[in-house]
Amino acid sequence: MTSELLISLTLVMILLLVSRFYDFLDLGGLVAALSVGLLVSLLGHWTWLIVLMFFLIISSIVTKWRYEDKALLSVEESNEGKRGWKNVLANGGGASLIAIINYVLGGHDFAYLAFCACVGVASSDTLASEIGSLDPRTRIITTLEAVPAGTNGGMSPTGTIAAFYGGLIIAIISTLLGALNGDIIPPLFFFICITVIGWLGCQLDSLLGALFENRGYLGKHSVNFISTISGSVMAILAIDFFL
Repeated sequence: MTSELLISLTLVMILLLVSRFYDFLDLGGLVAALSVGLLVSLLGHWTWLIVLMFFLIISSIVTKWRYEDKALLSVEESNEGKRGWKNVLANGGGASLIAIINYVLGGHDFAYLAFCACVGVASSDTLASEIGSLDPRTRIITTLEAVPAGTNGGMSPTGTIAAFYGGLIIAIISTLLGALNGDIIPPLFFFICITVIGWLGCQLDSLLGALFENRGYLGKHSVNFISTISGSVMAILAIDFFL
């Protein structure tokens, strides 16, 4: 067993133990997290899994933050804040897909950026939803009309700021890990890219929610998956335009 494989398996076990101990995930979520964790760490790199672990921890903390207040407004995450397999795959499925593509291509130079952009969008959207849902100054993204907090496609000042910090946190972590792992993309470009794309992907999520989820064409998890994948697409386009 190589040292990198041992690190990957150890990190997956830590991920599962932490998730179980703090009730971040239900049983289905734990199984999905195991699958996503193994795919990301074995087909990508163990540093990729660390980025994903930070997202899981941060998103779980903000989900449980002021949970009772959210429940009073009926904007709380179901299952007492524990994430299920659908949520794990909606936010981690795109990242897993990037890891698979990276493996098939024999290790692509830009795969790590595409992966982190995917996670950055998930983090930005989660913080915007969980923190912004308590802000009554919510307006629908398409027409800017006032709507109840927690409305699909709604955006608020608090949520918009939270979205920025969601991308920023992932940008800091992933840039540092990329530099340690010898990623070829300039760190400053990488950092700016993940921060900006995280925020933009969150806005796309709101737009899809307003146009398609509210009309029943897409579900919440489908919107999340499409938005995270869009982050990877934007990252590749950014490389093509600016590098």
